[in-house]
Amino acid sequence: MLDFLVDAFIDSCKLLPFLFLTYWVMEYIEHKTGDKTKLALEKSGKWGPVIGSLLGVIPQCGMSAAAANLYAGRMITKGTLLAIFLSTSDEMLPVMISRAAGGKLIGQVLLWKVLVALLAGCLVDGWLHRKGKKPEEMDIHGLCEKVHCHCEHSLFRSALNHTLHIFIFILIISCFLNGLIAWIGADTLATFISDRMILGPVVAGVIGLIPNCAASVALTQLYLDGFLSFGSMMAGLLVGAGVGVLVLLRVNHDKKDNLRLIATLFSIGVVAGIVFNFFW
Repeated sequence: MLDFLVDAFIDSCKLLPFLFLTYWVMEYIEHKTGDKTKLALEKSGKWGPVIGSLLGVIPQCGMSAAAANLYAGRMITKGTLLAIFLSTSDEMLPVMISRAAGGKLIGQVLLWKVLVALLAGCLVDGWLHRKGKKPEEMDIHGLCEKVHCHCEHSLFRSALNHTLHIFIFILIISCFLNGLIAWIGADTLATFISDRMILGPVVAGVIGLIPNCAASVALTQLYLDGFLSFGSMMAGLLVGAGVGVLVLLRVNHDKKDNLRLIATLFSIGVVAGIVFNFFW
């Protein structure tokens, strides 16, 4: 029990710099810059999925947590958020490197994640644009009201307040999830998704939705040990966005929007995994 509590605390602490910097930048843009900066951010939205798909492969789930906050403040588009979520490599890359998986395999996984994320992000933003839906206006004040950050006093105090609220929330959930995964066991997970062309990616996608770094570790290890197909692993890793989904549920006030985003993320990951199973 002590082990998974310590792991949850360490994983949560790793997010602190990402969270604090993200909130500080958001507050600075909202309160210290003019409309020109906001307009520039909105115009850069068409390049968001391209940038997001590349940034997401950084081996930490801090990027997805930052993206969730930026989206809740309406500073990035839906397509950009999904691109970052889909390309997020979380702990997959360190596990593969430590297991000497080989540069070819690592390159293939990262490349496919970036390509799927880029394509999905551009399609989502393009579809919304064709429907005539304009990006929502920035709503950083909505985040402030949720946690009573008193941002009128100090940017540092506001960013710190936001960060501590989210840190505590993530820590509590992570402790529970680490214990659950330890109780279920990797062998039990493997029996559900081993050698199943369609069911495998679906179950792996469900595991990927678990907002915890342990999910990506388990999926990667199961593949390297021969329990998972490539498509099933990719489905779980594409859906898996670390604690990004957890942060999104906490900070984005539109619950229906959250459900649509999670359903889209899951569908894209599972469909891509099934395709990989048939052609890989």
